[in-house]
Amino acid sequence: MEERIIDIQHVSKSFGDKNVLHDINLYVKKGEFITLLGPSGCGKTTLLRMIAGFLHPDEGLIVMDGNDITEVPPHLRQLNTVFQRYALFPHLDVYDNIAFGLKLKKTPEDEIDKRVRKVLKLVSMSDYEDRDVESLSGGQQQRIAIARAIVNQPQILLLDEPLAALDLKMRKDMQIELKEMHRKLGITFIYVTHDQEEALTLSDTIVVMNEGIIQQIGTPMDIYNEPVNSFVADFIGESNILNGRMLRDRRVEFIGHEFDCVDEGFGEDVPVDVVVRPEDIYFAKKDSEVQFKATVKSCVFKGVHYEMFVDTDSGNELMIQDYDPYPVGGEVGLYIDPDDIQVMRKERTENTFEGVMKAPDKVEFLGAEFECADTGLQAGDKVLVRVPFDGVDLLDSDDEATLSGNVFFILYKGNHYHLTIKTENGDKVWVDTDDIWDKNDFVGINILPKDIHIEKKDE
Repeated sequence: MEERIIDIQHVSKSFGDKNVLHDINLYVKKGEFITLLGPSGCGKTTLLRMIAGFLHPDEGLIVMDGNDITEVPPHLRQLNTVFQRYALFPHLDVYDNIAFGLKLKKTPEDEIDKRVRKVLKLVSMSDYEDRDVESLSGGQQQRIAIARAIVNQPQILLLDEPLAALDLKMRKDMQIELKEMHRKLGITFIYVTHDQEEALTLSDTIVVMNEGIIQQIGTPMDIYNEPVNSFVADFIGESNILNGRMLRDRRVEFIGHEFDCVDEGFGEDVPVDVVVRPEDIYFAKKDSEVQFKATVKSCVFKGVHYEMFVDTDSGNELMIQDYDPYPVGGEVGLYIDPDDIQVMRKERTENTFEGVMKAPDKVEFLGAEFECADTGLQAGDKVLVRVPFDGVDLLDSDDEATLSGNVFFILYKGNHYHLTIKTENGDKVWVDTDDIWDKNDFVGINILPKDIHIEKKDE
């Protein structure tokens, strides 16, 4: 087993009543470039700050080189942090900014000079030691911030979205330089970003996070080609995510057609989610290759490839990326290789809530009271409430709604949208709809009696 330098064990963190991290278990190997990736608010920076010692977990341990450092203050940890805002000292030149930490440690002058000049060379800033830091470009300032961190020879370098403030070209140039620095230094990099391309470019290992929970850990290739759930598939790159049904081992149905695949162990006739990347749908050159047909809706040149949307013969919309353009309005034959079909277990097939009967024909769940079919149950009976995804009606106001919430997550499934709604109480409701909503839209929520299915819970 490769040596672990950081071991995070059952770490949780809340701010007030908001749970930011929930039971995080993660280890980092010595010399690894590991990236914490996820949308804003997923907990990745909070986790990095706990590794650095700026925050303390409510529960759990942080172990470094076999020693519990959970309560060790930041300045006693063998690591350094590079922030998005460079935090350079404007009254010091480049040389003194880099040497600052060494001088605090009372390192001998000749050793300081040797180490400062070495890191200046490493970050390609050898001729800039006398420059005023405020005269440097953003990319140059970031190099100096990195040099100041690595001159202390930390075992671990923590990087909190260090390239976010740079323009696109400079960010891409710095990605290459960071990867090369990691190779030369041989130390452990723990990197935080919300940029999927950056994570795929830089990392040995990616940790995908959402809502304070680790969704998947793997190599960039694993994360891209084998997403474990619809969130990862949607967040990492472009994807066609579709409802499907696993007919049997190595045979799946979606978009109205059956396909061979490589997945096994799902059972027979089981609902699943199917992911097909846009570059993995191919235009048939001969009739014998055609698995299904479609009509080209749009074709846009993206610099390297053409991005096309097509309507399939079953009424599903697919995104396709190809080096050759196809005319809008034209009918095309398409095929997908078995290796390019990723089958995932559905996280849920309907809404399920705990509730309590208020009367034989009234039930309370999600903090609100709903009418339902007469169940014959008594007031006070505890029940399980099931609501199909298409049984939830969304309104653009709460005037006639039973409760309200906000659109939290949107997943396009080829012929409808699958929405996650977060209610005012923090509960989640999942909805299938043909209507177009934007993230954070305020919505009213209604559920008709015919769509509320109730069963009594066992005591």
